[in-house]
Amino acid sequence: MPAHVKSGDTVMVTSGDFKGAVGKIKKVIPDKQRVVVEGVNLVTRHMRPTRTNPQGGVVQREAAIHISKVSPVVDGKPTRVRFKTGKDGSKTRVAVRGGSELSVVRAGKKK
Repeated sequence: MPAHVKSGDTVMVTSGDFKGAVGKIKKVIPDKQRVVVEGVNLVTRHMRPTRTNPQGGVVQREAAIHISKVSPVVDGKPTRVRFKTGKDGSKTRVAVRGGSELSVVRAGKKK
């Protein structure tokens, strides 16, 4: 089953410590049902020196949160997502709030 969000979507966190935070999805991890959102769930990592980072030091980066805690944003408010199948078999994501099309999930079969 396709996910209700995908990489690049602007989403709002709907529950947890970061409720109400808005950001862009940087990465989707479908195996673990998690997403990484820009500026949300920042954690501190103590990095040892490496060739790419010879200085090492303390770094802040985003950690993953569960996919069910985020919803796409339409007109500044979170919305649920419906999936509509076209006559050619293509599947599109449609926002429940306003009915606007979010994106095409999968193109239809070629004949």
